[in-house]
Amino acid sequence: MSKNQNRRAVLKGLFAGTAAVTTSGMLSSFSTTDNEAKPFRLKGNVNHAVCRWCFNDMPLEELCIEAKKMGIKAIDLVGPQDWPVLKKHGLDSSMCNGAEINLVDGWNNPEHHATLIKNYSEMIPKVAKAGYKNLICFSGNRNGMDDETGLKNCVDGLKKVLPLAEKNNVVLVMELLNSKVNHKDYHCDRTSWGAELAKRLGSENFKLLYDIYHMQIDEGDVIRNIQDYHPYIAHYHTAGVPGRNEIDETQELYYPAIIKAILNTGFRGYVAQEFIPKQEDKLASLRKAVQICDV
Repeated sequence: MSKNQNRRAVLKGLFAGTAAVTTSGMLSSFSTTDNEAKPFRLKGNVNHAVCRWCFNDMPLEELCIEAKKMGIKAIDLVGPQDWPVLKKHGLDSSMCNGAEINLVDGWNNPEHHATLIKNYSEMIPKVAKAGYKNLICFSGNRNGMDDETGLKNCVDGLKKVLPLAEKNNVVLVMELLNSKVNHKDYHCDRTSWGAELAKRLGSENFKLLYDIYHMQIDEGDVIRNIQDYHPYIAHYHTAGVPGRNEIDETQELYYPAIIKAILNTGFRGYVAQEFIPKQEDKLASLRKAVQICDV
């Protein structure tokens, strides 16, 4: 056997061994063994939350009970009517809602400012009184509007309510949504646009909700964008791409690496699961998602 053949054999063995180890390491984070159903100890590095609407077919009381068993600390996208249930179970309302009009009529359109100013002026003190911090808001759809006009309109409107938010220590958090698949024409569909809005407002009481699913669809380069824009991000949402389902081996994102990148920025807020379970045992899917993200 020639020296070249020996070299090929050695390299082939090395590559095969490396691939086996790497694949094994990656798949361990996506383990589907029956260990999922057993109690597990969280590492304590991530503040886990879950979005209420993804489990709307389950009573909120039940979701709270099961979430606590998994080490989840908060429920996302819950309004004042349900805060007493969260308090009963010692869970935080990690992203409050109820002041927005809807997803398409938002701060980029001056026609909606009067309604939004009224809604947020009423809701901000309620959030503060309940002991919560984050209140969601939306840019709205473009409807032919250019980026600069949208930024100016958002600044004009949000500046009317930011002093109240600052006084009450409430953060208005604008969600980044994809305009390619789920929310056609939505304006705040790029992290750079949202960050520019935050810069112009110049307040620690305005931040972004970086939805990993949405931003993977519209701009990709998830980890780099998190690293570049993390000072403007107050909250994260997860979901599998494509399909917005479980964040397991069936989709293209490797969440352990993404969550590590988030933690490396010094982030200590909430990471909320916002996937739509397609498995029959939805709570098992949620438990597995928490384990995957618990780095």
